[in-house]
Amino acid sequence: MPQLGLLPRRTWAALLSQLLRPPRAACTGAVSCHSQVAEAVLTSQMKSHPEKPNFIIKTPKGTRDLSPQQMVVREKILDVVVSCFKRHGAKTLDTPAFELTEMLAEKYGEESGLIYDLKDQGGELLSLRYDLTVPFARYLAMNKVKKMKRYHVGKVWRRESPTIVQGRYREFCQCDFDIAGQFDPMIPDAECLKIMCEILSGLQLGDFLIKVNDRRIVDGIFAICGVPESKFRAICSSIDKLDKMCWKDVRHEMVAKKGLAPEVADRIGDYVQCHGGVSLVEQMFQDLRLSQNKKALEGLEDLKLLFEYLTLLGIAEKVSFDLSLARGLNYYTGVIYEAVLLQSPVQAEGEQPLSVGSVAAGGRYDGLVGMFDPKGHMVPCVGLSIGVERIFYIVEQRMKSFGEKVRTTETQVFVATPQKNFLQERLKLIAELWDAGIKTEMLYKNNPKLLTQLHYCENMGIPLVVIIGEQELKEGVIKLRSVASREEVAIKRENLVAEIQKRLSES
Repeated sequence: MPQLGLLPRRTWAALLSQLLRPPRAACTGAVSCHSQVAEAVLTSQMKSHPEKPNFIIKTPKGTRDLSPQQMVVREKILDVVVSCFKRHGAKTLDTPAFELTEMLAEKYGEESGLIYDLKDQGGELLSLRYDLTVPFARYLAMNKVKKMKRYHVGKVWRRESPTIVQGRYREFCQCDFDIAGQFDPMIPDAECLKIMCEILSGLQLGDFLIKVNDRRIVDGIFAICGVPESKFRAICSSIDKLDKMCWKDVRHEMVAKKGLAPEVADRIGDYVQCHGGVSLVEQMFQDLRLSQNKKALEGLEDLKLLFEYLTLLGIAEKVSFDLSLARGLNYYTGVIYEAVLLQSPVQAEGEQPLSVGSVAAGGRYDGLVGMFDPKGHMVPCVGLSIGVERIFYIVEQRMKSFGEKVRTTETQVFVATPQKNFLQERLKLIAELWDAGIKTEMLYKNNPKLLTQLHYCENMGIPLVVIIGEQELKEGVIKLRSVASREEVAIKRENLVAEIQKRLSES
């Protein structure tokens, strides 16, 4: 039987009121009272013994948390990327994380099945954005913008099978740069390739190569090889897998799964296994069948012009004309490109080297904005996307291999004391440093031990410590200590901020 002394006060009050009722109501009152007591006891027992959650605590498949150490590395990568975008005159833009489903439909070819659809919450069918390109095109059409150079850093979502060890996730960050507007041929395209080179060189990832092709050349090859036009996009999607699969497997997919005639697949194979520089462009001009295809000829002429500009920009040796590059997304209309590393990321001893695929990609999409415009007005566009997650994976592997440590804060100065009852003086001092714009910390204790404070500075990589005690207070000075050398000097209180700023500027 439960102990009545543990019952809440309200339950006792209800019980007492029932006992004081007239006799003829005693019977029903007793029943009611018993019910209330039982209910109160049950409720009390349920609150004191809550059930533990019956689930595994984890992040959803294909997502992850980023630790403070990882966020430092990530921010450094993003700083390199965004500073380059700004250096080239781009302005920033943001769009919603989800779009109307109809806005995303039929823009990605076979990859449309990877779009995350959301539950109808108010009469609109919505989907999480698959990339940052389609929302940008929608923005241009909706706001009737004819010219814009923009960059966008944001998350996108794809419902695919994640490969975490290769930096592939269902939720990931993209960094896009795009030039929208009618300009002379290949000038914006050349700048996009220059930006890719600057970013990949700045991140010091090792040797890389940018593969270029043109969707008009790809379509021209399909046409002269006998691919039905209705199968162009499907076959294009298969060719796009040549960076992950051998030609034999891609050929099998085209023939067995997509119904292409074997002899047609073989003719395609003669082309898509070719790669080289501007000399290959000239060689394709000599291909009588390909050069007679109007679209392919336009693509070859643009690529020839592009290589001229790339030579002037000093990056032609980093670019290869690769006929296997197809870029399976439906919206590409002209030049396409993709950057790959020429070496695998550093692995721990005994592990097999892993390929992370492309680390940047993009191309021209002249028809996408017109798909959203009610009158079909076209705004030519070209852009690129930096593969932040894959780059982040490479940098992480390299840091692990070389045992590099990461500072998780930017604290420059620590306020310490060797004595008790000096919290007030520490607070006055730290406020003075904060007001001067100096990044400063102290321990949240009334009477911390000096050794504990100094150990904290060493562990966190804080370069300077200011120490205040009774002697310093009496003499009107502050001790300034270098954590690395452990040297201390006495500085007049009024000169402290200037001395700290001088030291920080010199470091």
